[in-house]
Amino acid sequence: MPADGPAPAWRLRVAVLGLLLTAAVVLALTVDRPGVPALRAWLHEAGPGGWCAVVLAVALALCTPVPRTALSVLLGAAAGFPAGLAVAVAAGLLGGLAGFALSRRLGRDAVARLTGRWLARADRLLRDRGFLAVLTARVSPVPFWVVSYAAGLSSVRWLPHALGTAVGVVPGSVLHVGIGASVLGWL
Repeated sequence: MPADGPAPAWRLRVAVLGLLLTAAVVLALTVDRPGVPALRAWLHEAGPGGWCAVVLAVALALCTPVPRTALSVLLGAAAGFPAGLAVAVAAGLLGGLAGFALSRRLGRDAVARLTGRWLARADRLLRDRGFLAVLTARVSPVPFWVVSYAAGLSSVRWLPHALGTAVGVVPGSVLHVGIGASVLGWL
């Protein structure tokens, strides 16, 4: 291919991923988040469509550097324990899958080209032990969005990632939504 020809497709996908991540960081840092009373009032009148919107909004927020802990505490305080836990777990699974899909589709080829054989061994290990790797990362203090994108860039398969995420989001969600729900009595 001539030097002045079009860039390879993988470079374009990496650029798109970079732009999406930059936009997500800017949004996370600039958009006002609702307070507990406002969110509680909105949820009280929202109905099923509103609850689905909350799940999707939290899932999208989890694709950005917004801390999952803060979102889970807010959900507990605004929705109470059972509803807040359901939203936190569902949004955690959807957000984890969205980040995985984005990085897999837009960045995996670039990582494979740039790392070559250097990371092949680690990649094989992650592929063979994907569920355990994702589960361990989900219960560790590594930021949620980092785990999602890193898993998508690796050779972890979709199903082990989904199962590791589904199981891994539960302990932290129970703890943090529970803390938020206990604050509900103080408000």
